[in-house]
Formats: sequence, structure tokens, C-alpha cells
Amino acid sequence: MNAGMDVVLIEDEPTAADGLVALLQRYDPAIRVVERLDSVEEAVHWFTHHPPPRLVLLDVQLADGLCFDIFPQVSIRCPIIFTTAYDQYAIQAFQVSSIDYLLKPIAYADLHRALEKLRLLTTAYAPEPAPPPEVNLRQLTEVFQQLQKPYKTRFLARNNDRLQFKLAEEIAYFCADGKFVHLVGLDQRRFLVDYTLEQLETLLDPRQFFRLNRKYLVSLAAVKDIRTYTGSRLRVLLLPVPYTEVIISRERVAEFKAWLDH
Repeated sequence: MNAGMDVVLIEDEPTAADGLVALLQRYDPAIRVVERLDSVEEAVHWFTHHPPPRLVLLDVQLADGLCFDIFPQVSIRCPIIFTTAYDQYAIQAFQVSSIDYLLKPIAYADLHRALEKLRLLTTAYAPEPAPPPEVNLRQLTEVFQQLQKPYKTRFLARNNDRLQFKLAEEIAYFCADGKFVHLVGLDQRRFLVDYTLEQLETLLDPRQFFRLNRKYLVSLAAVKDIRTYTGSRLRVLLLPVPYTEVIISRERVAEFKAWLDH
């Protein structure tokens, strides 16, 4: 992604907006969120008086109605990534300049995929905004396949010489320890799994699991308490209690709060 891309964020939930900003910065710290809007009325006024940005992140349900009420009133001539908790608006979204349709809570892997699609569809930023990229039938089919993609619900785990399946709802967290990744159950039992945390992050439902840091990927059920920590970080208390403190960096705090608040 070219440095300095301007983004307009239209989202009526402040926590969700903060989480999206954190995800954008994680993808590319040079991205600039030039405006945050929360209603159809604000969006119409802003796009009436400003040139289009490079990208719009647009929530479907805004403070004063559906985002689709914007388009009859003003032209938005730039790519749009829709964000919503509902999947029934996908067809309507692709009738405008949409390049992707992401379901909340937004996982980093999903936003990364959408931004990479934008990077591939457009090769450079022009002084005048380029026409929105065409969305063909193949791309639309891919999006619907992603919306319908089932998340992994069970994992083959081993403890010494014993193998058994563990259901996702039985898992408290995954913990990376050197070359090994441990599955820790809500029942406090520990197992080894043949996945990296990066692989698990794409396989698990992002509504239920969150990557806290480079060592821990946790389920919502395991988060028992959250405390402030030095340097604007957070300390997360998990059950079962892990062997080490679990600290969330300042850069991931907004994304973590958005996940908790979904």
C-alpha cells in the first residue's frame, strides 16, 4: 500500500471505530484517517464539500439510518469497504463501489485481505480520483464464499501418547512456547496442537477468539479480568491462570476493546 493513503471512516459506534483505526494502523502506520463520521447526514454533507478520499470504510447501519440512503444524495467516487454485523446487505453493497463486505467484529485477517485486494486492483494514487474498480462476478462469488466459510469447531490435540478431539467451546486459550503451541482447556488440561498461532487466527471464529499478543490467542470465556498496566497497556487475567503475565500492547488495546464490546 502506498504511503499516506487517506481514509474516511463512517461508523456510529465509537469503540468499533477505534478498533478499525487500530487495524488500519496495524496494516500500514502511514494510513491517515482524515475524517470520522457517524450518520447519513454527516456523510452527505462531508462528501458534498470534500474531494473523495482513497478509501471509505462504511458501516451499514448508522445513527440515522442505513448507509444506502447516502448514495441517492451524493456521489462517492472511490472504493468502499462495507462493515456490518449482518450479511443480508451484501447484494445491495455490491451495487455501489464496493470492494469487500466484512462482518463484525472485524478480524485483522479479513481487513488485511480487503486492503490487499485494493492494492492489487489499483497500482498508484492519482491526483484526481480514479474511477472505482469494477467488481466482477468472480469477486462477488469469492465474497459470498468467505461469508459462508465455516470456522473450525474442533481440533486434534495430543497429551503425551494420547490423541483426542477438543471442541472450540471447550478451549480457554492457545499459548505459543518456543516451537510448540499448547491448547489449554477450560478444564485446565493442556495439550499440544500442530498449528501456529497465525494459522489458528484464521481458522477460529473472530467473535469468540482474539490474538492478544505474540504468545496468546484467547477465547472470550477465558477472559476473567482486565487491568490497566504501564505505558497505556492492559494486563489480562485469564482462567485457567497461565504461567506468565498476559500483556496487551498499547497498539492493540483499541482492537481488543472493540472485540470485547461486539
